[in-house]
Amino acid sequence: MTVFDPAPGPGPHGCSWWAGGMLAPFCEGETAEEPVVRLGQRAADWWEGQGVPVDRRGTMVVALDRDRRELDRFARRVSGHCWLDRDGIAGQEPDLADRFDRGLYIAAEAHLDPRAALIHLRQRLERDGVTFVTEAGRPEGLTLDCRGLGARDALPALRGVKGEMALLRSADIRLSRPVRLLHPRYPLYVVPRADGVFMLGATQIESDDRRKSVRSVLELLSAAYALHPAFGDAELVEIGVDARPAFPDNLPRLTRRGETIYVNGLFRHGFLLAPALAQLAAEAALNGTIPEFWHEDHD
Repeated sequence: MTVFDPAPGPGPHGCSWWAGGMLAPFCEGETAEEPVVRLGQRAADWWEGQGVPVDRRGTMVVALDRDRRELDRFARRVSGHCWLDRDGIAGQEPDLADRFDRGLYIAAEAHLDPRAALIHLRQRLERDGVTFVTEAGRPEGLTLDCRGLGARDALPALRGVKGEMALLRSADIRLSRPVRLLHPRYPLYVVPRADGVFMLGATQIESDDRRKSVRSVLELLSAAYALHPAFGDAELVEIGVDARPAFPDNLPRLTRRGETIYVNGLFRHGFLLAPALAQLAAEAALNGTIPEFWHEDHD
């Protein structure tokens, strides 16, 4: 097997480098279609099976007092959660105990470090004999095309959905799991990583413009401060932006054209749906099955 990648390895050139790494199918069910929730429940086991460290500590969802209705609305739209009072929040996240007296806990969710996961997969494939090349001629034989927005030359329905993130470092706050702060305009998620680093994200802008937006970054940082004032003194380590590939229905597609199967359109669910979509693509390629998300293209 040969993999063509114009870059020498995982890095900031790839959209996945900027991901949050949340394996949170139930939370995504607030707005996502049923297949995302159903297939996303396989993700944590798959990543762990590849040797990627997965933190299975669930997800906490909170809202400021003025946005309590957002929490009620979220609870009506998702499954797999239980309600927490102030003592329950203190038991899960002591640093948030004095900030919130009501929240949701989704125990069956997990998270990982996307950058470590990408590097680990690359190294594992190389050990297993997969050849990586940075320059490729015309593909011969069965080919899986996973170029994201780079495949718009073949998949004109693809669009870019811009996402921005920030990395902060703080020794003054500790979180054990992803925390989502609900807000009617700019919801926030905070994902803990190693060495006191936290990833902030949530922006979703209908654009493939990769410029960093002052407004979006200010909203991210303001929401983080609202979650806990200690973030106001945190070190701003990094700001990143990229565009996610998505189809009009925000669901992925497997599209066959001749000997090429295009695997694309994972929207904001890359790490969550990639395991299931890879399995479906492999079954289609090796066994000739017609899997979920299949689009036969005769152009």
